Amino acid sequence: MLNIEKIRKDFPILQCTMHGKPLIYLDSSNTSQKPNGVIDAITHYYKNYNANIHRSIYELSAKATHLYEKTRTNIKEFINAKSTQEIIFTKGTTEAINLVASSLSFSEGDEIIVSTMEHHSNLVPWQKLGVKLRIIPISDKGELDLGAYQNLFNSHTKMVAITHASNVLGTINPIKEITKIAHQHQVAVLVDGAQAFPHLPVDVEDLDCDFYAFSSHKAYGPTGVGVLYGKKDLLEKMSPYQGGGNMIERVSLTDFTCNQLPYKFEAGTPNIADVIAFDAAINYIKSIGFENIMRHEQNLLHYATEKLNNIDGLRIIGNASKKLGVISFVMKEIHPHDIGTILDHEGIAVRAGHHCAMPLMERFKVPAMVRVSFGIYNTEKEIDHLSLALKTAERIFA
Repeated sequence: MLNIEKIRKDFPILQCTMHGKPLIYLDSSNTSQKPNGVIDAITHYYKNYNANIHRSIYELSAKATHLYEKTRTNIKEFINAKSTQEIIFTKGTTEAINLVASSLSFSEGDEIIVSTMEHHSNLVPWQKLGVKLRIIPISDKGELDLGAYQNLFNSHTKMVAITHASNVLGTINPIKEITKIAHQHQVAVLVDGAQAFPHLPVDVEDLDCDFYAFSSHKAYGPTGVGVLYGKKDLLEKMSPYQGGGNMIERVSLTDFTCNQLPYKFEAGTPNIADVIAFDAAINYIKSIGFENIMRHEQNLLHYATEKLNNIDGLRIIGNASKKLGVISFVMKEIHPHDIGTILDHEGIAVRAGHHCAMPLMERFKVPAMVRVSFGIYNTEKEIDHLSLALKTAERIFA
């Protein structure tokens, strides 16, 4: 059994109060809180190794470069990629998806398969290309219709872009099966792993996806850092996303030659300190273990689901058979923003709104939802406080 109280002490922000009450942070799908080891890694870099990387021969730069590349190696092993050349650092999942959309070659008439549950970051980059989006419908439970998915392929299908787990419903999609079907049609698959990466073990070799994008800040790491995994043969064929320092091998006044992978996609000075701190976040997850993380978060999910189902007028949206520790709901006669405000005054942080998933809101015919999402530091006691606060909201608006 995990010692959750000991884990909570690793997160200094959890000692804060909001409106005079202890902070109950239930918004980890938005961004997770950061343990001391991650915070310390940022400070340690600026105090001891602050230098630009890949550009200088002096020792300070060499140490910074070593720590930066150490993170790349750790990520490569963490997701079971074949090579560090397949690990590209970005600002986050959004930039990683935009990189693929901008660097692959698309033509008029191309089609991309997406789902109704996609985050805007996995819709807008494709819409900007002017290609046609073919939509995988979802059931009332919030699960993909795989039969309909198989019927969406045709000679114009260029890519499948799909979320590993819904940021609103918590639904965990069967990526391995989705990828297998796409590859039968010789179609590449990009997976938005922003929500899944902090909560599930990710093995890109087993999934066999062509691209996998994820962020640091949802995985107990710093903001402003993300990763694009891509199969080496595909990355080598793609054009650079941006031009500038480090992504070149040679430059003249008339042309240039790209650097080798992964550097040809990493133009300019990167977010060095936060990449190094991401290494600390990954090591923190390793120290707890995904088996323990998944067991704890599933226990919270089941406990919270039972509690919320007993509140009059509250309706949980999305009851997939496989889901993360995420619950989205609406309450009769109460706008989600009002619920969020009431909870805030009780020291409870949740997200209220469309969650960057407007098409999903349209699918369920609601303007917005309240979302509760769990991290390794949450407890059943916090869920009890949430339940009491929601019952208070129900009485106020009754």
